[in-house]
Amino acid sequence: MARHLLDQPHHDGSEQYVPQGTPQLGDVVPVRFRVPASATERSVWVRTVRDAEPRMEPARLESADEHERWYVADVPVHNPVTSYRAFLDEPGGYRWLDGRGVHTRDVPDTHDFRLTVHDPAPGWMHDAVVYQVFPDRFARSSGHEGPPAAELPGWAQAADWADEPIGSGPGVATQLYGGDLPGIEQRLDHLERLGVDALYLTPVFPGRSNHRYDASTFAHVDPLLGGDAALASLSRAVHARGMRLLGDFTTNHTGAGHEWFARAQADRASEEAEYYYWQDEAPGYVGWLGHDSLPKLNYNAPTLAARMVAGPDSIIGRWLREPVSLDGWRIDVANMTGRHAADDLTHEVARAIRATMRELNPEAVLVSEHFHDAGLDLRAGGWHTNMNYSAFTRPVWTWLVDPDNTLGFLGLPSSIPRRDGTEMVATMRDFDAAVPWSITTHQWNMLGSHDTPRLRTVVGDPAQVEVAAGLLFTYPGTPVMFAGDEGGLTGTNGEHARVPMPWPTIDAGGGPGWDTATFEVYRSLIALRRSSRALREGGMRWAVVEPDAVAYLRETADERVLVLVARAPWEGVVLPRHLLRPGADAENLYGGADLKVLPDGLVLPGDGPGVQVWRLA
Repeated sequence: MARHLLDQPHHDGSEQYVPQGTPQLGDVVPVRFRVPASATERSVWVRTVRDAEPRMEPARLESADEHERWYVADVPVHNPVTSYRAFLDEPGGYRWLDGRGVHTRDVPDTHDFRLTVHDPAPGWMHDAVVYQVFPDRFARSSGHEGPPAAELPGWAQAADWADEPIGSGPGVATQLYGGDLPGIEQRLDHLERLGVDALYLTPVFPGRSNHRYDASTFAHVDPLLGGDAALASLSRAVHARGMRLLGDFTTNHTGAGHEWFARAQADRASEEAEYYYWQDEAPGYVGWLGHDSLPKLNYNAPTLAARMVAGPDSIIGRWLREPVSLDGWRIDVANMTGRHAADDLTHEVARAIRATMRELNPEAVLVSEHFHDAGLDLRAGGWHTNMNYSAFTRPVWTWLVDPDNTLGFLGLPSSIPRRDGTEMVATMRDFDAAVPWSITTHQWNMLGSHDTPRLRTVVGDPAQVEVAAGLLFTYPGTPVMFAGDEGGLTGTNGEHARVPMPWPTIDAGGGPGWDTATFEVYRSLIALRRSSRALREGGMRWAVVEPDAVAYLRETADERVLVLVARAPWEGVVLPRHLLRPGADAENLYGGADLKVLPDGLVLPGDGPGVQVWRLA
């Protein structure tokens, strides 16, 4: 049988280890460390970093029994972000405990635990399940199947609702299906039936493309989507159902057709001319990643922040106010906002957005798009959380990908590699440990988005879709799903994956193009998450990390849940018996398998692929 990992010391930022709430400068926070009884420590210390200088303080033994010992140490909050780790003095040497685990060698501070004085994402994010909608492809209010009925602008190429999206080449950004905001409002029953409670819309401002990240104005909603009144109506309908509504905003650039850019080009002495970067080389200005259609904004301009992000009258502020009353913003290419050559104003812009949101709606959430290592940006007190490609999407894909896939791997000149569970978990821990727990527990975990291939295409087998969804709805963070994944829609890249929802098939109860079994998997796992506080708010202990299976404990002070996900049959493992509350039976919450209880252990089954979840306490 495989070996388990529960014989290792542990700490995370959840309620069993760290008092919940946001500390203030000058506070002293007691942090607790769990050490198994099999360990040989002579003492435990906490190493903090204060004004960039490490300091060591002894921890106190708080309690002990035949299974484990608990130590507590005081961590002074002297800096806005305070890093710390545990030091275990042992015969023959010492070990460090940080966010990546236990080390018998010296390690850098990068993965230390962290306390932060910056407010976390609003509390409703613990409970939220977010549903992403690309407005052009979700639903037409007219309900008809042919080309769009409305008169289209000159750039648009009309598409029938049943047409396959263009994945690359001519027409990829101009193929228009005619989905609109009233169509989304008409289909809110679908979201409610699924169990999601937050609707995230990609941009709704007018542009010259189907994705609308090339806005021509931020002053109103695209008439093709129904205009300002349609967004206000959708907001009322969403909020009436107890759901939240999130918008999508490009702080990094405008479209080349934007009214500000037109004034800037017409008059280089105008205020708007200061809003952009100019250059001698064609086309005469800096575009995002060299795209002429997306001129980059220059936050050195004295008045740009007030127009875009700072204060109630900014673009950020306006749409948080009535009648739309957004509950938050996702910021497109947030990692590049305010950065160009020697300029690095990203953190200032992010903090300005958060200050505006705090003034108008303290319960609003601010989410960054950052495909790579967002650790430094997330610790700066701006973005609440990030689209978690690095710590979740990418490693999960590599574990579950169809071995015969030829799909591109999110910008790399490579297909998606297939890796084992040890590599998946190592990647997750590397990136999770780069940010405070208060951020990890709200990260936007995704199995795909409007910028990626579809999950069903990545993994192929519907059984592996269930494994991936099992991870999504039980892992620390906020689950985010792209509309249509719950029905097994397919797509080979971001553009090709923007498939119109097949409403006739859905309304008929399923059929080719809509997998009702997958819908039930998603619906059931969402309900599971809602039934368990440990799955929404609990800490995270890795129990098993094997090539074909991983298992972990999600724990609060009043609940312990064990999650097992396997991509294939594996050899199984025996976990410590004391994980199960005395006198209790292991209650299966998902998957249906019994957990065999022996006098000296709990036997995890070696079946796979599949997902099993048990409540142990």
